[in-house]
Amino acid sequence: MTASRYADHEATSPAPLELPERRREQRSRVGLNLFWRTFFLLGLLLVGSILVWLQTLRALEFEPRTLYNAQQIASLVNLSRAALVHADAIARVSLIKTMADQEGVRILPREPGDRFELLDNSALSLRLTEELTRRLGQGTIVAASVNGEKGLWVGFTINGDPNWLLMDRSRFSPASGKTWLIWLITTGALSLAGAAIIARLINRPLKQLSYAANRVRDGDFAASELDEEAVTSEIREVNIGFNRMAQKLAKLEQDRAVMLAGISHDLRTPLARLRLETEMSVADEVAREHMVADIVQLDATIDKFLDYARPDHVTLTPVNLHGVVSSCVYAVQDHRELQITMSVPEDLNVLADEVELARILSNLLENARRYGKTPDTGVARVEVAAKGREGWVLLKVRDHGTGVPSEQLASLTKPFFRGDSARTAAAGAGLGLSIVDKTIQRMGGIFALANSASGGMVAHVQLQRASDQPEGMDPQQRLQRPQVKRNLPPRPVKG
Repeated sequence: MTASRYADHEATSPAPLELPERRREQRSRVGLNLFWRTFFLLGLLLVGSILVWLQTLRALEFEPRTLYNAQQIASLVNLSRAALVHADAIARVSLIKTMADQEGVRILPREPGDRFELLDNSALSLRLTEELTRRLGQGTIVAASVNGEKGLWVGFTINGDPNWLLMDRSRFSPASGKTWLIWLITTGALSLAGAAIIARLINRPLKQLSYAANRVRDGDFAASELDEEAVTSEIREVNIGFNRMAQKLAKLEQDRAVMLAGISHDLRTPLARLRLETEMSVADEVAREHMVADIVQLDATIDKFLDYARPDHVTLTPVNLHGVVSSCVYAVQDHRELQITMSVPEDLNVLADEVELARILSNLLENARRYGKTPDTGVARVEVAAKGREGWVLLKVRDHGTGVPSEQLASLTKPFFRGDSARTAAAGAGLGLSIVDKTIQRMGGIFALANSASGGMVAHVQLQRASDQPEGMDPQQRLQRPQVKRNLPPRPVKG
């Protein structure tokens, strides 16, 4: 076994693992979940309805309000004119004073030099002026200010004398834009709050169903039970159906594991007996060796079934990756069909199960030995490299064989799948990479396969990185490889 350091471009390539994650992050940033989409659609509907309602209300109140204001103003002008015409001089002064004090209405003489400004050109002002002119006669003036004094001024005549009637404009003004804006904001806020509550109530069962489906996908059937007492009958039926499906899948998974484990366990005893009888009874040495090799291969296949039927629960602890890789490489370093080089930092720790991690590496090395041989030498040259990236550790196991067709890469991790004819020449159950993928997922990692640009296949493993251990504390190792443990360098002491 030789050790070497690779250049950065030869070290672990994170592309098959990190790029899909980036795409998922971009989709999550750009896309909207169902709650927000429902909320925005309901919000747009409600806000649009409110705007239409306000415009309709303003249109419907415009004509009645204008006629009502014109009628009030005209009545006030006519009453003031009649009272002043029929009152004597002394009573007229008293009447004008009383109207100003109690009603806020002033009657002033109109002088030829008075400067006045007409009402604005809004639809309400024009309609009001038109209606007052029709009711009070031609020559009626409706002004917004006279000689700089603001108010609602109406010019009329009393016995041929021109006069002004001044009143507070707010008494006859429509609701201001500020009033409409306050009503719009208040109504819109209440409507959006109601839309959020409605969207949450609608999408909560779907979110629970999505969560439960993800748990079933990950094999956690116990945490995927939905409420079967839901108020809505349709949701209740869906939840009951989903729970029954999850229970059936859990039973099928349990039966599958028990069946595989039972078959594998029951085959062990007759195989061991058959091997003993073969070694003792077969006289032909060559035939005996071939028969023993076949029995060993069957025993290894049984091991694969036992590994695949292994339960999903696994306890993660800090594990020294260099020690595990060294242990696995040490176990096969004398194999004539393998040449392994490794570049793994000695202080790199991962969160994993040490035995499971060793099983992963052993399967990858065995897969490279079987299928990654260089065509011209018949020897599998394997490179094992690892490095840390933020909260993850990226491990690469690469061979220099012929690789596999790109369309078959995604199928290599399926149970019992075998590649092309060149790769099926080696014996096996087709479970090695399936076990690797399943075990890595149990440890919260990611597994990906890719063809190297320079030839051969690369297995990429991404595992959670363990935090730095306290001074002088190394992760406890369970692998019984004394030679490797003695050769592990001591942890450097800081300071």
